[in-house]
Amino acid sequence: MGKITTYNKHFITLSLALIIVFFANISLGSVAIPITEVFKSLFHLSVENTAWNFIIQDYRLPKALTAVMVGSGLSVCGLLMQTLFRNPLAGPFVLGVSSGASLGVALLIMGAAGFGGILGTALLGTWSLVIAAGLGSFLVMLAVLAVTVRVKDTMAILIIGLMFGSVTAAIVGVLAYFSPAEQLQQYIFWSFGSLGNNSWEGMLVLFICFIAGLSMSIFTIKPLNALLLGENYAKSQGLNIAKSRLIILIATCILAGAVTAFAGPIAFIGLAVPHITRQIFTTASHHILIPAVTLSGAIIMLICDSIAQIPFTDYTLPINAITSLVGAPVVIWLLVRKRKLLF
Repeated sequence: MGKITTYNKHFITLSLALIIVFFANISLGSVAIPITEVFKSLFHLSVENTAWNFIIQDYRLPKALTAVMVGSGLSVCGLLMQTLFRNPLAGPFVLGVSSGASLGVALLIMGAAGFGGILGTALLGTWSLVIAAGLGSFLVMLAVLAVTVRVKDTMAILIIGLMFGSVTAAIVGVLAYFSPAEQLQQYIFWSFGSLGNNSWEGMLVLFICFIAGLSMSIFTIKPLNALLLGENYAKSQGLNIAKSRLIILIATCILAGAVTAFAGPIAFIGLAVPHITRQIFTTASHHILIPAVTLSGAIIMLICDSIAQIPFTDYTLPINAITSLVGAPVVIWLLVRKRKLLF
């Protein structure tokens, strides 16, 4: 009973923290907007400065919502992969989904100077990078799932996923070597990750993928808890390993693929947030961990985005750099203080 009360307190604290950092994220930036004006804009009341209303509604609110879905989605993916492969270093991109998205974007930008980069972007406009990344992720996902049906060993699937990532990274490297500086720079900027380029239409697509992946993750809570004690124990409890593994992989591919398509390859979050959450909640039960990492991932992503936009200045840092610079020391400190990796 005491543990349940403690967990409830943690969830209340995380929920309040999420609300605070969400509004702080919208308020802070090159133009500081008072929190009261943020509330007025969000509830469609009269705002003192019409420019503030435009900034909030068309830029900062979509960016904050994107940060919530990106942080939550990647954190859940990391938790699923670490449990499935029983490997604390597994993250949302071990299956090669991110590398597939990177390959799709590389083919569009650097593929053929007169065809892939210029013509593709002209035909598809602002959706070009999203569609290219999505197709790359989707094709790698199909390849991984095809392998999953044939291969029964979970660790073999992990290795095959890493090999897919290596092959796609090698192709991207070859394309980069022969590409002009302008196209190479465009690809590098995409690889930094960005939360601020999403339209409301893109938000809807990302939201649908996010809900679908998260729903499938919730459906796998019981199998994930059984897998904590090994596949033999899970089988003895009547768990269909192949079916459960397939659902877990599909959920991960949907979440990781959608996030990479709309925000680029975001580092650190998926690998580290599950570990941070385990240190806070001191439990291995996925009934607790899945909602906990969903909240924690959103909070950490919003904090990193607030730091990346360097409040009160016109400069913005790459979100990928901030997630690692801010997050890695936190994980090191937690593990040194606890002296034990909860897994």
